[in-house]
Order: sequence, then structure tokens, then C-alpha cells
Amino acid sequence: MIIKGKIWKFKDNIDTDQIIPARYLNTSDPLELASHVMEDSEKPNFAKEHQEGDIIVAGKNFGSGSSREHAPIAIKYAGVPVVVAKSFARIFFRNAINIGLPIVECKDAVDEAEDGDIFEVDLENGVVRNLTKNKTYNSTKFPEELMAILKAGGLMEYAKSRLSS
Repeated sequence: MIIKGKIWKFKDNIDTDQIIPARYLNTSDPLELASHVMEDSEKPNFAKEHQEGDIIVAGKNFGSGSSREHAPIAIKYAGVPVVVAKSFARIFFRNAINIGLPIVECKDAVDEAEDGDIFEVDLENGVVRNLTKNKTYNSTKFPEELMAILKAGGLMEYAKSRLSS
């Protein structure tokens, strides 16, 4: 799985309230959630201005705060194919995998990235490339089981495929 896109860089400690504000949690419609993604972050126009396929890059502790699944759902349905960060909150990490949103830890790539850079993320080999800066970084490589869940589109789809085989 290789993902390529323009990046939007965010700061450290982006919590779930910044990813999807609590005032929108009265819906479970993923497209409605996506229309408000990152609205309370330092880039409140992200949902309106980003293009499908753009990548979120962030500092440490991305997805901290509430354990709501709405946050990774909003990101995924906004058309963001992967999030690259220095680190992720544990519950966000698990929720992202469960809904099929790839997330990658790669401190050096984040440190050297700037808004608008083009990233190429190779999930299977654990490599992040900043094509704008012509730099390559080693990132966290997913174990086979997690890659299988991501390839299936999330834990529910993975379970369905295992049960039917």
C-alpha cells in the first residue's frame, strides 16, 4: 500500500475535540462529520480547503482526549488516506486501525515537513518519502495482522472476511 499526497502540517497535541468538535457529535453520519473535520484546530478551514488524498501530518500525541471513534471516522471520510505523526494517543491509534484509517509514526519526517510538501507513504515497508525535499525516512512498520485489517478496510470488514472463509 503506497499512498501519495500533499500534506497539511499540524502542531503537537491535536486532541479529538480539535479533530471533530463535540458540538457535531449528535450525528453518526460520516460525511457530515467529515465536513467539520479539524474545524477547531489551528487550520479551521481544512475541511473546506483540502483536496481528497491530502495527508495530515502532525506532531506528538495526535488524537489525545476522548475515546470517540468519530475523530478517525471524520478524517477517513474527508478523504484523508493516511495520518503521519510523531506519536498517537493509544486509543486513537486503535480506533483508527479499527475503522481502516492508516496512521504512521515518523518523527523525522514530521520535523522536516512543511505545509504543501508531497509525501509518499509505503505502509508495507515502513517508509515515508518527502518527495518535495527528496528525503526518505524509516517509519513504524505495521505487523501483518494490522496490515490485514487496514487492507480489509477496518476491523469489521476483516472479521466478516474471516468468518466467510
